[in-house]
Amino acid sequence: MNISTLDDLLQAARAQPTPQRLLFVFAAAELPDDATPEERERFERGEGGALVPQMCVDKAPDELANFAQLKKEAEGMGPEWHMVFAAALSGTSDKPPGAQETGEALTAMVEAIRQGFLHNCIPFDAQGHAVELH
Repeated sequence: MNISTLDDLLQAARAQPTPQRLLFVFAAAELPDDATPEERERFERGEGGALVPQMCVDKAPDELANFAQLKKEAEGMGPEWHMVFAAALSGTSDKPPGAQETGEALTAMVEAIRQGFLHNCIPFDAQGHAVELH
């Protein structure tokens, strides 16, 4: 399945044969203190910057109807964010991942984003569309 929106990811997770937990890390773009004038100019145009995790949450696929629901919950809970990173964690044939496993996976995901290692998750913009980061 081609995942071009977060709603596509929800649909794919629901279709998996094993129970899933979806992991979400909401991040804001910030301009580093040592940014060059060119980097500052790009940032002012809405490009570039450093992605800084702001908050995270895990959900079972059936806990979310769609991206709009996730966005509304996120906006009501925390700081401003520009992008949400998503990943799925599989359980066993009949049980979803446990709380400890899920917490460890979320912690690792936050740290990976802080370090710029984004290959194990899908970034989505604030409208729920998958984006490609360069």
